[in-house]
Amino acid sequence: MMILNDPDVAKLAASSGVDRIFVDLEINGKFARQGHKDTLISKHSFDDVERVRKAVPGASLLVRLNPWYEGSRAEIDRAISLGVDILMLPMFKRIDEVEAFCDHVAGRAQVIPLLETAEAAEIVDAVAALPGVTEVYIGLNDLHLSMHKSFMFELLVDGTVEHLAKSILAQGKPFGFGGIARIGEGLLPAEKILAEHIRLGSSSVILSRTFHRPYDDKLAGDSPMNLKLEIDKVRSAALRYGTSDAAVLAENRNELKRIVGEITKAAEHAG
Repeated sequence: MMILNDPDVAKLAASSGVDRIFVDLEINGKFARQGHKDTLISKHSFDDVERVRKAVPGASLLVRLNPWYEGSRAEIDRAISLGVDILMLPMFKRIDEVEAFCDHVAGRAQVIPLLETAEAAEIVDAVAALPGVTEVYIGLNDLHLSMHKSFMFELLVDGTVEHLAKSILAQGKPFGFGGIARIGEGLLPAEKILAEHIRLGSSSVILSRTFHRPYDDKLAGDSPMNLKLEIDKVRSAALRYGTSDAAVLAENRNELKRIVGEITKAAEHAG
């Protein structure tokens, strides 16, 4: 999945092999939660949804709405009227919020609850079991803040993501989690994270801001990155890990633990 709101970038992403185009309308409460972090807080709009839908009529279009509130029903209706395929509900804490969301969607679009609070983690089985839920996505950024962790990928090595993944899969629903940088990049190497996706049975991931360089480089007048080549690298790595035996994936997990431990320790000393 790739988060964007530019129709031209959407066309490039779709033609380069991105499976889902992701327009992010969530704004309520987001700055208060993440304003102190180096994270992307989007300023996407319903006008962007309409433009992107027209630009890529055949692509799968996902829109993240605001957390459940009095305006959610109107947001759902408007998004569906614009031809959105998948609606994402962020920051839920109670099962009735997800139920109300699914009830109003009423099968008109797929529904992905974004599990990113400690309270949501406690009710993962019930959420995944809801008939209106298509799949579940685990948002590591807000979830690690909610669980008072210092680094989001601690959740990947302390058993939290594995527990959630098993619970979701047990209900027969697919899941994804977090984001990855380009292959060969990232504070925590993208390959290491991707191998855990394979080991845990994940079927989706958000491409980080590093994948937006074709557009950024074009604006800067530099030679643009080949987005299709970068997507192909991700798929090749996923295929390689997908055919690896359990011992290779276990070794990768141990290495992941080591790196996350070093990053966390360094952050604590810096703090």
